[in-house]
Amino acid sequence: MTRRAVARTFVYLSLIAATLVVLLPLGVVFLTSLKSSEEMAQGSGALSLPDDLLNFHNYVTAFQDGRMLSAFGNTALILLVAIGGTVLIGSMTAYAIDRFTFRFKKTVVALFLVAALVPGVTTQVATFQIVNSFGMFDSLWAPIALYMGTDIVSIYIFLQFVRSIPISLDESARLDGANAFTIYRKIIFPLLKPAIATVVIVKGITVYNDFYIPFLYMPSEDLGVISTSLFRFRGPYGAHWEIISAGAVLVILPTLIVFLSLQRFIYNGFMRGATR
Repeated sequence: MTRRAVARTFVYLSLIAATLVVLLPLGVVFLTSLKSSEEMAQGSGALSLPDDLLNFHNYVTAFQDGRMLSAFGNTALILLVAIGGTVLIGSMTAYAIDRFTFRFKKTVVALFLVAALVPGVTTQVATFQIVNSFGMFDSLWAPIALYMGTDIVSIYIFLQFVRSIPISLDESARLDGANAFTIYRKIIFPLLKPAIATVVIVKGITVYNDFYIPFLYMPSEDLGVISTSLFRFRGPYGAHWEIISAGAVLVILPTLIVFLSLQRFIYNGFMRGATR
């Protein structure tokens, strides 16, 4: 009983510590967003309460001066096209790998893994030259094309679900005269809804939070996204951390709402994909 009590106490202490590690930075950002510039200039502590808990002036400034409305619009467009392309390409790739037999099949799968192991920073010069040569630099097409490239995680998730679909469904459809694309469109793709939800959420959060690609390929202020809009409040002689924190809260809220609403799809997708 003593060992069990010690183990249970250790588990709860670990959970409390992990919760504090996650929530403490968010709490600091939220408290900073409610402080005035005078409080920040006086060097108030990170966890100190603001003088006015209803001071939302920083949120208004971040939304207006940071052009958050257009940034949300650009981000939504990039998310819609890039994630749609990722779902189509990833599901088709998984369907082709699992259902078709072709030469160098194992080599193709191995190349996907090798490509995932190559650090992205080592290919940025070549990637930038390719994007620029296609005339996509400083346009929304640059991040869309780069994000649309399906990663190995998406292919793996789709592949596990495709393998769980009985091949007898394909054979029955072929007896009725259906070709490969019809089988994919009417049988395989509708049965991949849990996997699609998982990929959409995981890929969507990654694209939503990315700063490097929009900052590098879309330098124009009119093409800002939510991750680069916060960068406008940083100048050569300092940064308005209270406004940046308010903007960060505005950026976090949609992600938090979507994740809390659809978290069961993430867990179910990964658990079902891992046990098939």
